[in-house]
Amino acid sequence: MSQKISLRKNVHNILEITWHQKLGLSFWVNIFLTVIISLNTIAIILDTVPSLHHKYHQLLLDFEVFSVVVFTIEYFLRLWSCVENPAFSNPVKGRLKFMISVWGLVDLLSIAPFFLSLFITDLGFIRILRLLRMLRLFRVSKYFHALRVIQKVMKEKQEELVLSFVFIIFVLIISSSTLFYFEHEVQPNKFSSIPEAMWWGVNAMTTVGDADYRPITPIGKIIGGLIAILGVALFALPTGILASGFAEQMRGNKQKVKCPHCGSEFHHSHSSNL
Repeated sequence: MSQKISLRKNVHNILEITWHQKLGLSFWVNIFLTVIISLNTIAIILDTVPSLHHKYHQLLLDFEVFSVVVFTIEYFLRLWSCVENPAFSNPVKGRLKFMISVWGLVDLLSIAPFFLSLFITDLGFIRILRLLRMLRLFRVSKYFHALRVIQKVMKEKQEELVLSFVFIIFVLIISSSTLFYFEHEVQPNKFSSIPEAMWWGVNAMTTVGDADYRPITPIGKIIGGLIAILGVALFALPTGILASGFAEQMRGNKQKVKCPHCGSEFHHSHSSNL
C-alpha cells in the first residue's frame, strides 16, 4: 500500500512543475508535453492548407493519433494522482472536482473530439471539434514565467477589466441606439435595426472603419465623430489597467530576495525605525 501511494505521489510530482529542480524528470516531462502541444497545434493549422492536406494528410493523421494517445495517458495519470493535491484529496469527490476544474476540463476537451469523431460522420462538425484541442495551449501558460505573469495580472485586475468592458458596452448600446433613430429614415436598408447600428458602432469605436456604411445626416455625422473619439479613450482604459498590473508584478518580482540560509525566496519589505 505504501509503495502504491509512493508511486502515485511520484507521478503527481512529475506531472506538476517543480521549478526548483529544473533539470529533473518533471522538467523534461513537461518540456516534452509542451513540444507535443505546440506541434499538435501547428499540425491542426497546416492541415487546413489544401496542398499540405492532400500531400501530408496521413502523416498529420498519424501524429494526431500519437498526440491523442499521449494526452489521454497524461489525463488519466493526472486523474489518478490528483488526490495527492490537498484540494482533491477525497478519492471520489476529489477526482470529480478535478474533472470539472479549469485544467481538468482543458485536458478532457483536448482528447474528447478525437474519440467523438470516431462515431460522428459530419466532417464539418469534426473540424470544429478538432479546434478544441487548441485549448491545450492554455496548459503551456503553466510552463513559462511570462505567461504565468499574464494570468496573474488578468486575475488580479479582473474586476477593473470587467467594469471597463461593461462601460464600453453601455456606451456602445446608447450611441448605436441614438444613431439608429437619426439614420434609419434616410438609410433604412443600412441602419435597419439597432443591432445593425451596433455593428457600425463597433467599427467606429475600435477605429477599424471596415463597415460598408456610414452616417450621412449632419447630426449622425456629429454623433459618429463623437463615438470614434470616445472609443479611443474608452479602449485605452483596459490598456492602462493591464499596464499598471504588469508594472506592479514587475516591481513585486524585483523585490524578491533569497534567504542566505535556506535559499528560499521571499518578498523584501522596506521598514524604518522611528
